[in-house]
Amino acid sequence: MKIIACGSVPTVIAPEKYFTGRVLQTPIIEKEPPARLRATLVSFEPGARTHWHTHPLGQTLYVTAGAGMVQTWDGPIQEIRTGDVISFAPGEKHWHGAAPKSAMTHIAMQEALDGVHADWLEEVTAAQYSG
Repeated sequence: MKIIACGSVPTVIAPEKYFTGRVLQTPIIEKEPPARLRATLVSFEPGARTHWHTHPLGQTLYVTAGAGMVQTWDGPIQEIRTGDVISFAPGEKHWHGAAPKSAMTHIAMQEALDGVHADWLEEVTAAQYSG
């Protein structure tokens, strides 16, 4: 058994090369191989969002607070709220983030394939974000 004490893992500001707006990330767990799980608490200020990206083994989000939005490359923007679970298929191009006037926090869970958890792509434009 391993206990990771609250406050022992620092919260960081998410890198601008993968996010638009202010986003904070607090690591929950990153398992050592052969396990592949990574889970992170991600907090988006209003209007903040990821860039387009994919995950080789898919991704699951659990919204813990607020209201946000998600979109797949070929789909419409969909609203998400506290308690929602969102599941992206392996390789499914998507983005997620806060609503324009509401912060949103979720737990992001994904597994690595050959050490890769995500493939980051282009920025979500203001026009794409506003629908």
